[in-house]
Amino acid sequence: MTKSMTGYGKGEVTLDQGKMVVEIRSLNGKNADISLKSSFIPRDKELEVRQYIASVLQRGTIDLYITFEQNPAANAKSINIELFNEYLNQMKSVLSTTMIATGCGDKNLNDTAAVLLASNIVKMPDVIDSKRQELSEDDWNKLYDAIKSAVTALDEFRTKEGVSLRRDVLAKVDLIESYVLEVEKYEKERTDGVKDRILARMEELKLTPDVNRLEQEMIYYLEKLDINEEKVRLRQHCKYFRETLDNEQYPGKKIGFITQEMGREINTMGSKANHAEIQKWVVKMKDELEKIKEQSLNIL
Repeated sequence: MTKSMTGYGKGEVTLDQGKMVVEIRSLNGKNADISLKSSFIPRDKELEVRQYIASVLQRGTIDLYITFEQNPAANAKSINIELFNEYLNQMKSVLSTTMIATGCGDKNLNDTAAVLLASNIVKMPDVIDSKRQELSEDDWNKLYDAIKSAVTALDEFRTKEGVSLRRDVLAKVDLIESYVLEVEKYEKERTDGVKDRILARMEELKLTPDVNRLEQEMIYYLEKLDINEEKVRLRQHCKYFRETLDNEQYPGKKIGFITQEMGREINTMGSKANHAEIQKWVVKMKDELEKIKEQSLNIL
């Protein structure tokens, strides 16, 4: 089954603290390059997560994100009473010692002064504690399930994209084979043209060669320009390309090598073409092959 390396997946989980949204995306890559862009995954769980992602997705540049939407109640902050009282006592001592204010005892501290004093104390470092969210083992298991859901969604996305990719590259392989048929239409014309040019040149130079020797040399020259072997090998490569897509679970790397071999045969045909129309069809083959190479980079 042909799969794309490009895709996107999403998973969600609702915990007591709030909702966690897992998003994962992938682009093409030679190996599994996995980046976990989240502090919610415990250090001791990172290897397990990476191994799971690699086992399912195999290859690609893969980024995983986790966003957290906290419940308002879980977001409540608390006052460190012990530290608050420590600052309060120090403030009273300062006020009393410097005589900036009087009557700072606990009993006769007026309401306005108390509010002002308290509002300043809570601004002191570490007086307000934000609740640090720690994932319990149960919470982690739920989050891990959400990660798996996101990875599964990405894999399904890749499969759908792979159907389109497969259809596209096979259509281009068909075009290349059809262009080989177009080339064959001009081969006799090309051969006759080469012969006519040689004979015309000899006549121009007023040469009278030995007929048998001339025939041998012409056959030798035409064999050097013959492209039958290139056509046969190119068709074999096209066939192997299809078989690889059909039979390999992850054909991406292999079809990359096959396209290189296809390119060699097409280039050799072009170098031997010696005919304007044949050269045009060779250029079209190269154009389709470049498109196949580009698409093949995205096939898993």
